[in-house]
Amino acid sequence: MPNLTLPRTLLASMLLSALSISSLSAAEIDNSSLESADFRPHVATYGLVYRLPEAVNATLSNKVTPRVEQTLRELKLSRELDTINIPHITVVHIHSADPTTPEKMLAALPKPPAPLMITLKTFSKTEAAKDAGRPWWLDLGVVKQGQGFEQMMSYNTAATAAALAPLRDGPLPRVTGPVYAKMSDAGKALVKQVGVSGVNVIKDGQPLLAHNPHNTFVYSMTPLTAELNAGLDTLVASLNQAQPTGIETTLNDVSIVQLAFAGNVIRELYRISLIDGKVSDLRNKQ
Repeated sequence: MPNLTLPRTLLASMLLSALSISSLSAAEIDNSSLESADFRPHVATYGLVYRLPEAVNATLSNKVTPRVEQTLRELKLSRELDTINIPHITVVHIHSADPTTPEKMLAALPKPPAPLMITLKTFSKTEAAKDAGRPWWLDLGVVKQGQGFEQMMSYNTAATAAALAPLRDGPLPRVTGPVYAKMSDAGKALVKQVGVSGVNVIKDGQPLLAHNPHNTFVYSMTPLTAELNAGLDTLVASLNQAQPTGIETTLNDVSIVQLAFAGNVIRELYRISLIDGKVSDLRNKQ
């Protein structure tokens, strides 16, 4: 297991920030949609993500995408084939109807880490919650060891509860309704606390590490059936056999983006360099 203990000074500053920011924003956060059996209506989701380098995208496009697209055609998943997405690894997503949220995220953003050296390895099919049926994803994971991974986990902790989660207006729609009903108690607690599951938070002065960084190939709201499960399981096995050693890369920037309901990135808004901290405003360049 990697050493993911955060420095005491960082823990203290994150706790103070969480108290001060959350106290200002709590009145604007509405969790009442968690009481509904249906998904919360989606207005706008924003996120902080690491873009994949072009060299990695080229490798995946040559070795992985053709297999994935062939399987999607065989399973008649046409909507999934047409889904737009900028390849990325997520830090955190938040839902907010406030159109100025990206600017607020940029202002609240903790200092990003230095460039992250990581390895992408191991494909998997992931459900939002076991037996919820939808949404589900086809993911490529990040190897959970090494300094780059540890820095990635620490930054997820710093960027979530203390900085960005207080800017949400409620839970992400994709973790409400039938998904929330099937979640574990730990998952439900995270959704109530920060609006989404699968992120790191501070609990009783210690980091609670639930983040599982990954890149996603397929985003789907099609209900999982036995046929789909079988086809996807076969695809996952073939992809893992074809990429046994993983793909090493370095992440050199982090971006504030806009996302669709299922979590696919549809627009990059700001790009922050992990090398020199330079911020590029991309809102009017797409």
